[in-house]
Amino acid sequence: MPPAGSSANGGEEYLLDFEKPLAQLARSIAELEAEQANAGRDHGAQIRRLRAEYVEVLRNTYANLTAWETVQVARHPRRPLATDYIERIVTDFVELHGDRRFADDRAIRCGLGRVATERLVIVAQQKGRETREKIECNFGCAHPEGYRKALRAMKLAEKFSLPVVTLIDTPGAYPGIGSEERGVAEAIAVNLREMSRLRTPVICVVIGEGGSGGALGIGVGDRMAMLQYAYYSVISPEGCAAILWKTGEKAQEAAEAMKITAADLKALDLIDEIITEPLGGAHRNPAEAASNLERFIIRSLRELRRTPIEELLEARYRRWRRMGKFVRMTAASAANSAS
Repeated sequence: MPPAGSSANGGEEYLLDFEKPLAQLARSIAELEAEQANAGRDHGAQIRRLRAEYVEVLRNTYANLTAWETVQVARHPRRPLATDYIERIVTDFVELHGDRRFADDRAIRCGLGRVATERLVIVAQQKGRETREKIECNFGCAHPEGYRKALRAMKLAEKFSLPVVTLIDTPGAYPGIGSEERGVAEAIAVNLREMSRLRTPVICVVIGEGGSGGALGIGVGDRMAMLQYAYYSVISPEGCAAILWKTGEKAQEAAEAMKITAADLKALDLIDEIITEPLGGAHRNPAEAASNLERFIIRSLRELRRTPIEELLEARYRRWRRMGKFVRMTAASAANSAS
């Protein structure tokens, strides 16, 4: 973890609203370090005590995040993006461009490469970091040509018996007129069908936001995992609140009700595994987050490779048919719960 009061890249630390109690500690540490450097006074013991206190507050804060706070972490402006993970864990990466029908959608990045000794195809959603890149990537909201490019890459993987790893990070597919005119719903539906029967191992990981059909378009596989502070949902909390309460101000209530955190989704059998993040989130230590993701990918690929393809397809079919847990309630029990 970087020193209190600074980010991994050496800049001032960006604190979320619920992290504000950390701000005073960070300032105190920075002031003592500056005085120690300028005046030559020894504040080592006090600095160590404040650093320990900072870490303890950080640990307690992240151990008790609400669903809405988890959404804020998943959207953190310094959270590692798909290309950050690709640069850290994928070697010999060769990017593939275009869907051979319309255009090259930069919201979805595809390519061949190696993770450790495992050759594979990567399909990843990219939001962009700076304003120019965000606009180029359409803030991670893919058009139909993005999903068709993804499918082209996955079919290439199937042809050469390469596993597929998808990195999911999107608020949802782009809902604009051009996207609808070119058939975004059909493109996502085709991907759902084709990924369900792709004759090669498929691993899907939600690394940030996993929103709506935009996430599902590259989210059908043999293993479904989430980073610890990612979220995965049929709709954004703001969108849900706008529908149910006619106001986005109820987003916090919507987030709690929808059960969108990794822990909730694991309990509901909607994901297979939670990938641990560094203390305070992946944005505080991208290298450790990438290492945890890499270990999960390697372990999962080696497990899946031992399964004959026909058994793999049957297990994938059964997994998606039984997905989720449900509770039956009578009218009387529903009334009792409401009261």
